[in-house]
Amino acid sequence: MKLFNTKDLVLKEVSNEPFKLERDIQELVEKNIDTIFGYLFISSELTVQKYRLDTLCFDEETNSFVIIEYKRGCSYSVIDQGYTYLQLLLNNKSEFLLTLSQYFNRVLKIEDVDWSQSRVVFISPSFNSYQKDSVNFKNLPFELWEIKRFSNGVVILDQHHSTSKESIESISDPKTQGVMSDVSNELKTVNIDDHFKDSNSDIKELWNEISERLLEFEDTYIESIPRYISLGYNHKKVCFIHVRKTKLIIDLNRGQIHPDGSKFDNFFTIDDPKKISKELTWTFKSGVKGGKYKISVTKGFDIDYLVYLIKQKYLNILNR
Repeated sequence: MKLFNTKDLVLKEVSNEPFKLERDIQELVEKNIDTIFGYLFISSELTVQKYRLDTLCFDEETNSFVIIEYKRGCSYSVIDQGYTYLQLLLNNKSEFLLTLSQYFNRVLKIEDVDWSQSRVVFISPSFNSYQKDSVNFKNLPFELWEIKRFSNGVVILDQHHSTSKESIESISDPKTQGVMSDVSNELKTVNIDDHFKDSNSDIKELWNEISERLLEFEDTYIESIPRYISLGYNHKKVCFIHVRKTKLIIDLNRGQIHPDGSKFDNFFTIDDPKKISKELTWTFKSGVKGGKYKISVTKGFDIDYLVYLIKQKYLNILNR
């Protein structure tokens, strides 16, 4: 990839400005966790047993922990390290829960966290082909992000996405099989088809048509977790899809409002002339108000109008 500045139709190449230390990457990411990933930053350099975790975060959308590790070289196995950290997390829930309780300043219980959605994020200037191939399985609880910095101050983060339909459980590696088995017993992976086990065939056909239209939005992707299906862009959620027997329920988050009435930067107001969306609101203990739009979709629903509504949220995220 080449990057240029332009002035009066003249292009001037922008040079790469490599990170000298892993710590430089870590400081940049930790100061911008919410902007990059939408996570809560919980702790830096957390030591658990003999391991030190670079960054511990919490994903409020999946209600789960995220461990972030930073690398500059390529001489390590993301599979080995990733499963080791997940096993560490799942075997020491009380310690991680205490750290999270201190962050929220309230006592939390084990069931307050969805441990099945835990994952590890690796961030590095580059990954070699072996590392990329080693995580090229569906539903693997790891993410690889390449980060590059340029002389004009631009920073690019690019996620490596799996293209495989195979599960990692289909391979056998004696070195990691025990750890993989322990972790897999607690982590839950749900395919999109699993959400439709109890719905009628009309709803599955409806979803196929809707999802095809939604993926026409540039750089969007669909994810599946036990509680819902989501459409995402740039690590932000555009909408959440809940599957019922005879309908789909689609949620569009509005954003939040401060106690003084001022709105968060990402606050979203829908243009819905047909008034098919239902607005729901709630108030957190802090006084901050949250809200979302709920849309019920059944057979015969106007798909074009639904796409019109969802695209508004997509553009809201795109233009931040």
